Amino acid sequence: MQGTVDGFTYGLVTPVAAFLMAALGAALGLRCTTRSLHATRSCRVGWLALGSLSIGSGVWTMHFVAMTGFTVQETPISYDKPLTFAGLAVAVVMIGIGIFIVGYRGATRMALITGGTITGLGIASMHYLGMAGMRMAAQFAYDTPLVVLSVLIAGCAATGALWAAVTLRGALSGLGASILMAVAVTGMHYTGMAALDVHLHLPPTLPSDLSAVLPGDRPAEMIGPMLVGPGCFLLLAAVVLLFDPGAVTGEPRPGHRPGDHRDHLVPQARPRPRNDPHARGRRPRSTAREGTGRARYR
Repeated sequence: MQGTVDGFTYGLVTPVAAFLMAALGAALGLRCTTRSLHATRSCRVGWLALGSLSIGSGVWTMHFVAMTGFTVQETPISYDKPLTFAGLAVAVVMIGIGIFIVGYRGATRMALITGGTITGLGIASMHYLGMAGMRMAAQFAYDTPLVVLSVLIAGCAATGALWAAVTLRGALSGLGASILMAVAVTGMHYTGMAALDVHLHLPPTLPSDLSAVLPGDRPAEMIGPMLVGPGCFLLLAAVVLLFDPGAVTGEPRPGHRPGDHRDHLVPQARPRPRNDPHARGRRPRSTAREGTGRARYR
């Protein structure tokens, strides 16, 4: 029996809330990634780790908020906690690998492709692992082309967001990168949900309370406790960035020495030579040396 699937039980409330959570996590995480480019080697690991936690927490929170709007009319839905939390761990670890690659290698083509691909796979893995943690009296089937499309959306958009984070400067560019990452996450999520078919196999005689069919926790019971951990990670990142304005603007801190990080990661202005005519507002010294009766050239 084909189940009646509804991914928008509460209308646009859950998609909009999910997008905002993804954008918040991406904004904090990508700013931490940008800040790591101007940090000393000893501090860079901390910034990148905080960025990984922020993006991973935002992605996982987005998924769970969006899933509160997912229902199957004929059967209740519950969630397996270990698998659900495993999705959070996978997202943080794989996104962290991608961020560390870009954070240490810079905006090179290979680093962006590798880091963006791993980040996109982390987002997709989190989604489908979270779907595997759903418990209902039904069997899932996926449309393979749509699944592949969802993974491509995540990988391409994540690569673009990482490129913007390590290449562009300023608050507006950071906002654009976070929106791009949020589009990647939510686009991948709802594309993956469109690939889902639910085939019911309920018992012939149903109990009066359908919730007795399945063990586990309901979404309404889980959403509060499940959001505590990721919410703390996002709050921590926000507080750290609040006391470090350079992370928002993308500019190095006062007193920063270029030798503290790999200078090729951030383009810097090359100093003008001393004899540059524009350096001191005067004409360059002539290459002719006046001798006793004629000019000598070097």
